[in-house]
Amino acid sequence: MNYETLKVEQDGGLMTVRFHRPDKRNAINRQMHAELQALCRRLADDFETRAVILTGEGKGFSSGADTSEWRDSGSVNELEVRHTSGVGSRTSAAIENLDQITIAAVHGFAVGGAVVLAACCDLRVAGESAWFSIPEVELGLPLGWNALPRLAREIGHARALELTITGDRFSAGQAREYGLVTHLAPDGEEERVARDLAAKVLARPPLPVALTKATIRALKRGTEMGDAVYSDADLLLYSRLMAQRRARLEKEGRA
Repeated sequence: MNYETLKVEQDGGLMTVRFHRPDKRNAINRQMHAELQALCRRLADDFETRAVILTGEGKGFSSGADTSEWRDSGSVNELEVRHTSGVGSRTSAAIENLDQITIAAVHGFAVGGAVVLAACCDLRVAGESAWFSIPEVELGLPLGWNALPRLAREIGHARALELTITGDRFSAGQAREYGLVTHLAPDGEEERVARDLAAKVLARPPLPVALTKATIRALKRGTEMGDAVYSDADLLLYSRLMAQRRARLEKEGRA
């Protein structure tokens, strides 16, 4: 399959997936969501690939959701717009549900939705100078993509609340301290460290690895109650409608 927003490389049992919109700081647009979901469907029937590295092309991992699409719903059908609003949640779930061991290799920066996708991976490597931020609330948006349960799971409820509400930038070292990052790497060596981890996975018997991941995944889900208490797609739909309303008021000179 040909991809417009991803670069996919295969090396035996290891697949490396690169966000490939360097001119847009690897912002995650609808096309990238569609391609990531299609790739995950492909991996569901791939029994040779046992480890997947997720990384970014260019200067950083990703600047998060492509906000340039927010004022254009892409459709006049309200049900289709609602479905589109849940695309990030579906991408996150697709990555998290992969049977392969997934490793995020973060260099430069990871912002907003990029932090979410990294949190969906099993292991996370970051360069020593990499930084993270979750700026959605500051931009007037709720953090979507079913991110809060995942962040609370990885870094604790209080820290997830603080970082989401304040939008404060935090370093790779802090991310390691919080539990979001599992391995620090010298700058420029993030992918090498990720590949070393993948090599250890590939050296282990396939079935016990798969069973271990399945068990850990079940344990993680046992700590998450977010899906039962709010509708992520509807929160994002609300945000889109508010963005459109603000745009209309600005155009009318009433903002």
